Amino acid sequence: MRIAYLECFSGISGDMFLGALIDAGVPLELFTSTVAALKVDARLEVSRVQRSGIGATKLDVIVAGEKELPREEFWSKQTHGHEHDQSHDHSSAAHEHHHSHEHDHGHSHGEKQPHRGLKEIREIIGSADISQSAIRQAIRIFEVLGAAEAKIHNTDIEQIHFHEVGAVDAIVDITCAAVGAEALGVDAIICSPLNVGGGTVKCAHGTFPIPAPATLEILRNAPVYSGEIQKELVTPTGAAIVSVLASRFSSFPRMKPDKIGYGAGSRDLGDFPNVLRIAVGETLEQHSSSFPEEAITILEANVDDMTPQLFGYVMDRAFQDGALDVFAASVQMKKSRPGLLLSVLCRPEEAERLKRLIFAETTTLGVRIREEKRAVLARRHITVPTKWGEVRMKVANLNGSVSNYAPEYEDCRHIAEEKHVPLKAVMQEAIKAYLERKER
Repeated sequence: MRIAYLECFSGISGDMFLGALIDAGVPLELFTSTVAALKVDARLEVSRVQRSGIGATKLDVIVAGEKELPREEFWSKQTHGHEHDQSHDHSSAAHEHHHSHEHDHGHSHGEKQPHRGLKEIREIIGSADISQSAIRQAIRIFEVLGAAEAKIHNTDIEQIHFHEVGAVDAIVDITCAAVGAEALGVDAIICSPLNVGGGTVKCAHGTFPIPAPATLEILRNAPVYSGEIQKELVTPTGAAIVSVLASRFSSFPRMKPDKIGYGAGSRDLGDFPNVLRIAVGETLEQHSSSFPEEAITILEANVDDMTPQLFGYVMDRAFQDGALDVFAASVQMKKSRPGLLLSVLCRPEEAERLKRLIFAETTTLGVRIREEKRAVLARRHITVPTKWGEVRMKVANLNGSVSNYAPEYEDCRHIAEEKHVPLKAVMQEAIKAYLERKER
């Protein structure tokens, strides 16, 4: 099985991830064309730098002609630049995207800028001329960021607004991350435990301990630690990228690396190399019958007094809110009443939101919760062309060989409805395109 392993001994940010991808062989042209496809006022600058004697690739996103800054430099500049300006609004996120009070980057723009909501960001990414799978991954990363901020600020995710200048560099970082990860052509991305740094950081809403609230919320259930560097090392963007793109966290796996890349952070930390390392290669076979396992939460509720038609809606909402699987089974309940057992499988970090959904959208008075492990096959998505449009194929691997493949239902359903063709014809065409691609 071909994998990429991220070593986050000095944390991770969006630009570090992109620098590491370029250093490992992903073409810079892929990222520049992605930025052009987004149609935003941004460009990329790439340079070779040294971090504690290690040569690394440094990528900077230039927004409206200005380079992003490490957060402490940004806030220092704002504080000194406006300490005598009593009319300047420091209470809002006027100089950064909404989540950037837990972000590693800022901009030195002195004028208050407009804000973008999640809906607008979805539209920008969704209209870009990139693969549908990359669009979905990028939007999912933004949704993870928005969900973390919404929970911290006790509001709804659709109410979260990202400052326009900051949002642009986040859109570029996140979309390029999704496109670059797809270009690696790996079956899985695995991540090391994350060094989050330490100390405190000044933000729009005050001074917070590191990891900052949004970062810690995103990394719920991920292995994190604080090392000797008392700086913010993991940004919310970096945390969100890892939470969506990485299939699991582990120590360095048994593998044979054939590509290695280093992405540089903005700071030079002296004797400590401020880089993100990526190793790409084939896993070494282990003579074991075990499969990779991941922790999941199972939510269950017995329902016997709800209109059956509502279950379809509840299922759709649950999938939209991050459920891994949703199903119902007929059961015989007390007083011989027929009912349904609703089961929702999800990642632990999604359990609270899905529990609230079950209470809000069904008539149940109680939800059972348990933590379990599930063995999973390595899986990836491959986009194949059909005569009606692109379709994602879900491909599962067992011991390095393809064991299962199937077209994504939602992609096929969307094409069938839009082009007025039978759903089964779209699915058959996608399978044919995948097999032809595999034979080449």
